[in-house]
Amino acid sequence: MLRLVSWAGGTSELLARPVERGRLRGLGHLTARTHGTRFWVALWAAVAAAGVIALIPVFAGDPPVPGNEVIHRLSGISFMACGLVAWRRRRDSAVGPMLTVAGFGVVFSEILTQIDSALAFTAALLLGEVWIVVYVALILSFVTGGRLVSTVDHVLVGMFFVGLFVLQFAVMLFLDVEDNLLLVRPDAGIAEALTKVQWAVLIVASLAVAFVIGARWRSASRPRRRALLPSLGGSLSGILFAAWLATLLLESPVIPLVWILNTALLTVPAALLWGLLRSRLARGGLADLFRELGTRRGVQLEAGLAKTLGDPSLVLAYRVPGGRSYIDGAGQPVAPPAPGGDRTSAPVERDGRELGMLVYDAALDDDPELVEAVAATAAIALDDARLQAESAGRLAELRASRERIVAAGDAERRRLERNLHDGAQQRLVSVALQLRMIQSRIREDPALAEELVSSATAELSQSLEELRELARGIHPAILNHGLQAALKSLASRASVATTVAFECPERLPEPVELTAYFVACEALANVAKYARATQTTVRVSRRDGLVVVEIADDGVGGADESAGTGLRGLADRVAALDGTLLILSPPGGGTVVTAELPCVS
Repeated sequence: MLRLVSWAGGTSELLARPVERGRLRGLGHLTARTHGTRFWVALWAAVAAAGVIALIPVFAGDPPVPGNEVIHRLSGISFMACGLVAWRRRRDSAVGPMLTVAGFGVVFSEILTQIDSALAFTAALLLGEVWIVVYVALILSFVTGGRLVSTVDHVLVGMFFVGLFVLQFAVMLFLDVEDNLLLVRPDAGIAEALTKVQWAVLIVASLAVAFVIGARWRSASRPRRRALLPSLGGSLSGILFAAWLATLLLESPVIPLVWILNTALLTVPAALLWGLLRSRLARGGLADLFRELGTRRGVQLEAGLAKTLGDPSLVLAYRVPGGRSYIDGAGQPVAPPAPGGDRTSAPVERDGRELGMLVYDAALDDDPELVEAVAATAAIALDDARLQAESAGRLAELRASRERIVAAGDAERRRLERNLHDGAQQRLVSVALQLRMIQSRIREDPALAEELVSSATAELSQSLEELRELARGIHPAILNHGLQAALKSLASRASVATTVAFECPERLPEPVELTAYFVACEALANVAKYARATQTTVRVSRRDGLVVVEIADDGVGGADESAGTGLRGLADRVAALDGTLLILSPPGGGTVVTAELPCVS
């Protein structure tokens, strides 16, 4: 009976064609199927039952089971248990199911040997070591979550399948042992030759696996080497396995190698638990980082994320507003890494907005949940920084707006004082002097008194007109008749032909009417001064809780809000009602001033 010794594998990925990694949103754990409690209870019950049955000969002790065989059976149980833990803990990865299947394969062959049946004996002889194929696949694909990613991977797994099943089947066709149901023609020479070919194939395949993993280790970055540690241990076990087969091929078996190999098998669950513990420890660092988010910005935030992921080369790139490009903390451009390389990226998003991206070692995709948690932490930090910057910007803008409103109020008061002093006040002083002259001359020179009365009347009329103009600048009396009447009055006095389109069936609130009137007034004044236009249109409409005031002319365009205080003052007046002022003025294309004012009633 051919009996190959079980050997433990680690994990790795090949040098040939690398796996093409998508962004974090494409990782499988986000959509992987979940199982209910009954599923896991049933699997654990099956593991317990298989383990107990496999250990029955050990408990019975008749005949005694060799120590290395006991270790072999315990290894199968440990792999089944750790496989279930990994399966449930990391449902995005096929490593857990692969470990579980391989563990069942180990104990299954041990259980078959306890059954007194020719069929069970034949099945144990043919399938007893096929589980090694699953372990080889695990060694080559641990980092990639159980996915073989290169042609070399498939070839090596195929070589083990040929050696452990195809050639074993061929050997059994000629192997003359009792209860061999596959025996066709007893021929010890052919069986021995095929066995040696089988061992040679497995030796070459084992050394090839060790070479591939060693090459990957040599070319890997520090995070990838950390992920490859279990694979490196598996490759060393593969070398020992090849050495054991070589001693069999030379017909001088070294029994201690069997103990070493079966003991090495126990390192695989330890390596897996180490990997899970490493992830949890990293999450502890993430919790510390999360508590310090309020004080970490820029380089400090990037350093904290790099420490949590264990990748000193990590780059936190910021999305450039209004574009698809990225920059780092120093303002240097950062290009997304090409798919399939040693570097990959994950988006940093919050509430559907992309704030940036993490550029990190591709080996860290072995722990997608940790990468996702770090990306989410970065998103919170960047979003908080953005909100703080926006709040500071809004506060600064509000402060500047209030300062401009106060300054505009002071300037308006000075203008009113100057106009009253230079206009109506001087005229009224003149009228007072004329009245005194009338009083002194009315009896002596009635004709002169009449002239003085006419002059005083004219002065009073002029003063009243000037006072009305001043009052109109403060609160136009025409607004008492509604905004539409006020705009038509304004248009009738404009120096450019102006038409008014008013599409508000109901009366607007007084603050909205007053702001809309002054927007139109200032815009028409600018048309008269600068636009060189031939016609202007004033349109007022109401939709979706907004009153929209639009003043459009066919002038030369090129209006500049920063060139004077008029438009800036209008913007402040509109902002006081939580509205917005938009100015579209391409050179040679006319000017459109649009004010959007909230109006819910």
